[in-house]
Amino acid sequence: MQKGQIVKALSGFYYVESHGKIFQCRARGKFRKNDQKPLVGDYCEFSIENNNEGYILTLLDRKNELVRPPICNIDQALLVFSAKEPDMNTLLLDRFLILIEHLNIQPIICISKIDLIDFSEIQSVMQPYIEAGYQVYYFSSKEKKGLNDIQKVFKNKITVITGQSGVGKSSLLNALDIHLNINTNQISKALGRGKHTTRHVELLKMYDGYVADTPGFSSLELSMEPVELAQAYHDFYTLSASCKFRGCLHDSEPSCAIKQAVKDNIITKERYEHYLMFLKEVKEQKERRYG
Repeated sequence: MQKGQIVKALSGFYYVESHGKIFQCRARGKFRKNDQKPLVGDYCEFSIENNNEGYILTLLDRKNELVRPPICNIDQALLVFSAKEPDMNTLLLDRFLILIEHLNIQPIICISKIDLIDFSEIQSVMQPYIEAGYQVYYFSSKEKKGLNDIQKVFKNKITVITGQSGVGKSSLLNALDIHLNINTNQISKALGRGKHTTRHVELLKMYDGYVADTPGFSSLELSMEPVELAQAYHDFYTLSASCKFRGCLHDSEPSCAIKQAVKDNIITKERYEHYLMFLKEVKEQKERRYG
């Protein structure tokens, strides 16, 4: 029995890397019986029965898991958003940050297509996120700008690259590594958005780490409790220690550190308003679930 990590899942086969070799495996029937499915990123125990083919026997504990895309044991997420075509969408960015941080995954914001806009404009938009403690990188795949800085973040990490459709996720991967040759599509001018081009989940070896080329999030539903939402942003969570009430939702409660931070311009009014929108959404979901 050997130990390895699943780096690719395709058509019922799982490709497991162990000591620099790739083994094609199937999952034993017991996984279906236990309603458990191996995911890309899983560490596992497996047996080889015929040359480089075998069976996955046991899955080791996961530290986190995404449902869509189906991947686990992620260290960080590159959230790719374009400065233009499609336009920068901070409401969507804040939603992605909530989802990623709730799963205890480190978010890294990457702004693409900086060649299409006055750079000072996008810097101004992103400054509040830098002040909130987020890592922000700017790049242009077309002009090969900013790529050297992004290369450094992959070392010894499993990284998911995701974001809005059409922002250039695959173009970024291709620009970072010309050998990948991942299929890309042009933005649909009529729709104003791109088409999904990636058909399966796979970990790609890159810069002494692994990168997950994924189809992106097919669901952005905030499936969490209101108190979990209130603590999802790392800066909200830190400041909430000073709130008067434990479990403060930063809405109507008095002596709320988050509301005070908004007044003091530590947290922008826009980010806080986005948070209140998400809070309303999560509360409504909870009411529907429990009547």
